[in-house]
Amino acid sequence: MAVGGIALGVVALVLSLAALSGFQAAVRGDVLARTPQIEIALPREADLDAALAAVAAVPGVAAAQAIVRGRGWLVAGGGMVHPVEIVGFAGRVPGSFPGAAGGPQGLYVEADRAALWGLAPGEVLEVVSPHPTLTPLGPPQPRVRSLPLAGTFKRSRTQEDRERIALPLPVAATLLARPPRRIEVDAGGLERARALAPRLRAALPPGSEVRTWEDINRPLFFVLKLEKAMMFVAVALIVVVAALALVADLSLVIASKRAEIGILGAMGTTPAALRRTFLLLGGMIAGRGVALGAAAGVGAAWALDHYRVIALPSKVYVFDYVPFLVRGVDLAAVLGLTVALALAVSLYPAQRAAALTPIQALKR
Repeated sequence: MAVGGIALGVVALVLSLAALSGFQAAVRGDVLARTPQIEIALPREADLDAALAAVAAVPGVAAAQAIVRGRGWLVAGGGMVHPVEIVGFAGRVPGSFPGAAGGPQGLYVEADRAALWGLAPGEVLEVVSPHPTLTPLGPPQPRVRSLPLAGTFKRSRTQEDRERIALPLPVAATLLARPPRRIEVDAGGLERARALAPRLRAALPPGSEVRTWEDINRPLFFVLKLEKAMMFVAVALIVVVAALALVADLSLVIASKRAEIGILGAMGTTPAALRRTFLLLGGMIAGRGVALGAAAGVGAAWALDHYRVIALPSKVYVFDYVPFLVRGVDLAAVLGLTVALALAVSLYPAQRAAALTPIQALKR
């Protein structure tokens, strides 16, 4: 019973952490696919061309391009209007637009928006900016540019409130009435971006803000870590209850083997040896439960993820099924916690067994 209780606690903890890790990995991957590895915000008085040249000269920079962002509306025929975030880019389409990265300059919209509106490449769309144009002969007029659709990119599943479109930098700068003050840098990898950021700060003019992908998404990553820690603590209470049940089991062993413990003491067995014996017994029970629970939990997580057993309605959730991901660190934490708790609770009955004198143990 003790082995089964510990095994069930381990299975519950492994599956809950695997489900949470699967969701978090999917969210993290979706967010990072649309986040620049390094983003630089230049001060107002900085020279963009000089800053681009300085960035390109830093060892480790794979690519750098100017970016401008702002809000606006996308308008199609038939009166279809949708608010969007306008992202202007210089050169090829940046990597933060999966599915269109590396494409030529032009207008790019999210694939789901194009499918919803029935848009095809080459169809002319209008992009409207909230920054008006002042005219001497009448009221301010909105800034509007008509562009053919160059292509689509994959829609974000976790950032539905930030639907974006990509435009060539000159068009976006004119629509938004602002010069480009941001540079996106490709460092060739997320870990390389961390090492590259300090060198970029030293090469740029004072007042420049250099943020890595980690800095940009720091609040999100903090929430994900906090969520996982709270889930671990909550579900770990099952393991605590199972470990406490081990105290009753070992106490029953002591009660049923009281005479044998007395005989061992009379034959010269030291209290330390008795203590080690019951600690070993508790460790063996915990070890069997941990091994059985870990095997069952990992196997169940793999099967649930591989066969997508738990389906979700795609119109309600951003995922079609519940993903499961068993991380080595999480599994080690579960196994270590369970064994440590089992040994800790085994210490109490082991101390009671060691405190029995031969006379007290043999007395009926």
